[in-house]
Amino acid sequence: MEIYLPIAGMSINFFLVIGIGALVGFLSGLFGVGGGFLLTPLMMMIGIPAPVAAASDSNQIVAAASSGAYAHWRLGNVDIKMGIIILSGGVAGGTVGVQLVHYLRGIGNFEFVMKVVYVLMLGLIGGAMFIESLRAIRRSQRQVATPAVEGVPTPKHGTLFSKLPLKMDFHRSGLKNTSAIFPFLIGMAVGILAALLGVGGGFIMVPAMIYVIGMPTIVAIGTDLFQIVLSCANVTLQQAWVNKTVDLLLALILLFGSTIGAQFGALASKRLKGEQIRILLAIIVLAMAVKLFVDLVVEPSLLVSIAPGKGGH
Repeated sequence: MEIYLPIAGMSINFFLVIGIGALVGFLSGLFGVGGGFLLTPLMMMIGIPAPVAAASDSNQIVAAASSGAYAHWRLGNVDIKMGIIILSGGVAGGTVGVQLVHYLRGIGNFEFVMKVVYVLMLGLIGGAMFIESLRAIRRSQRQVATPAVEGVPTPKHGTLFSKLPLKMDFHRSGLKNTSAIFPFLIGMAVGILAALLGVGGGFIMVPAMIYVIGMPTIVAIGTDLFQIVLSCANVTLQQAWVNKTVDLLLALILLFGSTIGAQFGALASKRLKGEQIRILLAIIVLAMAVKLFVDLVVEPSLLVSIAPGKGGH
């Protein structure tokens, strides 16, 4: 069944779009990510212009993250205090990011910059997560005699961050005397990426929460989904106002599929150990980085296909 997308300026199969939304919603609930790192490239692959894909993706992420955040909140996996601090940084970063998108579209380099940033970020983060998770699985296999308990990972830079001001206690995460500065800054960085790439930023935020801040994996997932809801809502409203690239029809279809998928993802996360969740996410992140890198270096079979569409200006 074909439907017409007014902002994207094209017709597309309804069931293809809703199927992609359901798949990414499942990943959102399972890994605690908005799914934009996967959904935006997937939409571009089926012909959606890059600016419309990124902006509309931010819109559907609000729904997918809302559903997943509610599911994790019921399970007691959300640190509200930590989430509010990260969210404040995300709102500030999102405002900066929307203006950056406006500038890059004006000079005609938006899609190229988007793909380059995707490849760099996904490659570095996916590689680091894969190596760490593989080591964690090997350690757990060597310690069969000792019952494994999912605890709080040791922060990699605890000494540095212990010297920062604005220290707080985060009881749900089991953290004491922890500075709020780093969570705010990482939230700001993710807010910029949310506008530029159409992502919720979970592929950055979740590893930062686990490996740097020291939060338990399942609490990091729930808290990330909580902050994604309002952070991406801010980006969506600003993209619609400033850049006019939010296709509501496309977003609504993705919303429907992702809301259903997120519930199943949250349930599936209860059946996996923390290190298993992390290594699965790392594999998916690396696979998408490879695909985007190939798109950058391989010459398209039809050169006219790289011309910007209606939504891409």
